[in-house]
Amino acid sequence: MPESHDPLRSLFREAAGEGESRSALPPVAVIELRGERVRRRRIAGLAVAACLVLAGSGAALAAFLPGSPAPVLPAGTPSPLAPSSGPTPTPSTSPSTTPTTLPSSTPTMSATPPRHTTAPPGSPTGTSFPGASATSSRLPG
Repeated sequence: MPESHDPLRSLFREAAGEGESRSALPPVAVIELRGERVRRRRIAGLAVAACLVLAGSGAALAAFLPGSPAPVLPAGTPSPLAPSSGPTPTPSTSPSTTPTTLPSSTPTMSATPPRHTTAPPGSPTGTSFPGASATSSRLPG
């Protein structure tokens, strides 16, 4: 059978030849680079998603937790009395005794350091400072 000269048939053959020439695979290096780009984008997307999940869960947790309680003040020891320049009374065992001299409001510098004596029995610290009586060295409570 002789071949007809159909214009549509010749156009299809021409398109098929063009498609065959363009259907060649690119070099392997180009394919590897594309795959590497896709992998990097995927990892970056997963990292961003993980950060968003962590930040969202932290914000939700902070919203549902009750407010923070009032801060607790640290327990402190009473500050020692400033040494007075006058005579220092010796501590007695009587709890009703009071010091004869009160420490001055402005401490004076002396050449001798203050003397520490042992406290009467029942004192929580074991030592007392000059001018402190047996009742003033006890902590309230």
